[in-house]
Amino acid sequence: MEENLFELRKNYAKYSLLESNLKENPMELFRDWYEDAQKNERISEANAMSICTVENGKIPRSRMVLLKRFTWEGFVFFTNYDSRKGKAIENNNEVCAHFYWDSLERQVIIQAKAEKLAENLSDGYFSERPRGSQLGAIASPQSSIIKDREELENNLKDAEIKFQNADEIPRPKNWGGYLLKPYEIEFWQGRPNRLHDRIVYQLQDDYSWKINRLAP
Repeated sequence: MEENLFELRKNYAKYSLLESNLKENPMELFRDWYEDAQKNERISEANAMSICTVENGKIPRSRMVLLKRFTWEGFVFFTNYDSRKGKAIENNNEVCAHFYWDSLERQVIIQAKAEKLAENLSDGYFSERPRGSQLGAIASPQSSIIKDREELENNLKDAEIKFQNADEIPRPKNWGGYLLKPYEIEFWQGRPNRLHDRIVYQLQDDYSWKINRLAP
């Protein structure tokens, strides 16, 4: 099967990203862009981001996760530490995160080092999750091969029975958060004629940020 996509084009002309609009710290600019995305009715999950890790053999692999918090330090998401992504991060904590907000014609590309979140912070977030999500985290041996869907459903039933009388469900020790501590963040704003705005922030030894414009 072959399909010609050469004629599929979109002209980007909604916004611009000029030096006069920049912040000294990229987390401030990210906050502004994230708020714009969150308010946009055409974006259903502004906090959806792609996470790319490098596995054994130096093979990259990406998947979508949900951003759950961002601070001056960086970006937080949660997962099973024994999952494929968790094992990749354990071996190589260099991570690339990517946000794409189509309706705003914007992208953010983040290069960062991933660190496990403090256990008390993971405990706090896990306790706020819906009970079904808590049980799901216990029931799923994430990224492991399972026989069929029935096995997964049975795992969930077993977890429901085990904790049916429990007011609180404890966080599994192999489940928790990662903090992505960025050292480079690129902001991409679509512009006409493919002359897009690309502004990159790079962390310096004194923890200031060097700002440059990249050719599109």
